[in-house]
Amino acid sequence: MKRILLRSGKSPFDVLPVEEALHRDVIATNSGNLIFSDAAHKILTTPNVEVFSNGMRTDAAAAGKINDEYDAFVVPLANAFRPTFEPALQRLTRLIGKLKIPVVVLGVGAQFGVTYDPTRLKAMEPSVRAFCAAVLEHSASIGVRGEFTEKYLNDMGFKDVEVIGCPSMFMFGERLTVEKRAATLTTDARVAVNGSHTAVRGGGLHKIINRAHARYPNLLYIGQNLTDARQLHWRDLNSPAGRMTEMPTHPDHPMYQEGKVRVYVDPATWIGDLRDYDYSFGSRIHGNIAALLAGTPATVLAFDSRTLELCRYFEIPHRLLSEVPPDLDPAELYEEADFGPLTGNHRERFDRFTAFLDKNGLENTFTHGDGGKAFEKKLRSLPFPPGVRPWTDVDLDSLTSRFGWLHQRITELDNHNAQLKRELARSKVVAKAAAARAAFPTPSIYRRARRVVGGPLRRALKQSK
Repeated sequence: MKRILLRSGKSPFDVLPVEEALHRDVIATNSGNLIFSDAAHKILTTPNVEVFSNGMRTDAAAAGKINDEYDAFVVPLANAFRPTFEPALQRLTRLIGKLKIPVVVLGVGAQFGVTYDPTRLKAMEPSVRAFCAAVLEHSASIGVRGEFTEKYLNDMGFKDVEVIGCPSMFMFGERLTVEKRAATLTTDARVAVNGSHTAVRGGGLHKIINRAHARYPNLLYIGQNLTDARQLHWRDLNSPAGRMTEMPTHPDHPMYQEGKVRVYVDPATWIGDLRDYDYSFGSRIHGNIAALLAGTPATVLAFDSRTLELCRYFEIPHRLLSEVPPDLDPAELYEEADFGPLTGNHRERFDRFTAFLDKNGLENTFTHGDGGKAFEKKLRSLPFPPGVRPWTDVDLDSLTSRFGWLHQRITELDNHNAQLKRELARSKVVAKAAAARAAFPTPSIYRRARRVVGGPLRRALKQSK
């Protein structure tokens, strides 16, 4: 049985309480990461292959253990070529440099503005070069998200680069059905909206959200950041992003107070809930991919290159956020959205993706397995928690679950603190013993000194008497 180690926050089958998921940050700051890592996990699982999550651990000291226990390391990535990710990219490079097994990168992307100007990434170019060189020592090619990242790496001299998009879009293989349930979007439609903090504040998305909130009573905002989830579950405002009152995830926002906000820590519940919606729009690429996987029409308001190149590659309906008016009605986006190219050309893109996997020695469940049937059956049997809701009530159940978890954490920390104290006490005893031995001659030296001076000293004492 072949064993694959997958870079991901958690296994798709790990069922965690919301408090634990947020405490461990299994979404790696953005729940969109779980959409493509879960898809990769499913795609790579075959009768001959087991897939294991690394929990996002990339310590180079673990390279020996990885070499001994796994046959390949697969790394799904999103916008990894960006300044804020550079330290993590460097750690990943150091780990890969010590591995002796194949390393395959799925869908890495560069993050720029929608003009595709790479100037802001010039300073981190050495880190990108080192990463790509290390990966290509272990694989036939690098899979990138779209045309811009391909050109960015080609211009640096890397030619073994293939555009494969994002594995999230192939969660259900060659099958992708997205249809409008109605010709127009009426005010009683169930509409989901999403957006990053940058798009809300810097791109003016909050104006569009507020107008939609006033027009569509069934509007739901779906956040993705760890900050968003902590605001909903703990009412935690202890960060600059957490204090943005324009975000629907802020407790002062009307949508929060009306309970019209969610954050998901499991893709299964996220995609499942979106099946009941009529439409999704916003600046989050994986927020809208979740809708498309659910069969729900979606339009992306692209705000940077990471979203734009994926929209272009997969032919997802989109417009530039900078070019839409603040009074935009999502009904306009819905009416103009054409999903024919997205679904009609999906098979061709799927074949390109699986060919990339074949080239890099990886089987896939659609060609070499049951098409993910066992995977989906197991997911359906698991009791995943529902989407995180705004904490607007003070009933006993809501308090019990939160305070119960806090009490458990305090107990764990107390036990850990007691263990540290015991270890510290033992280390002090050992240190004192070592210091005492250092202050006196070793036994062999002491015995030798006694033989040399012991006799004359005893004789001198007798004479003195």
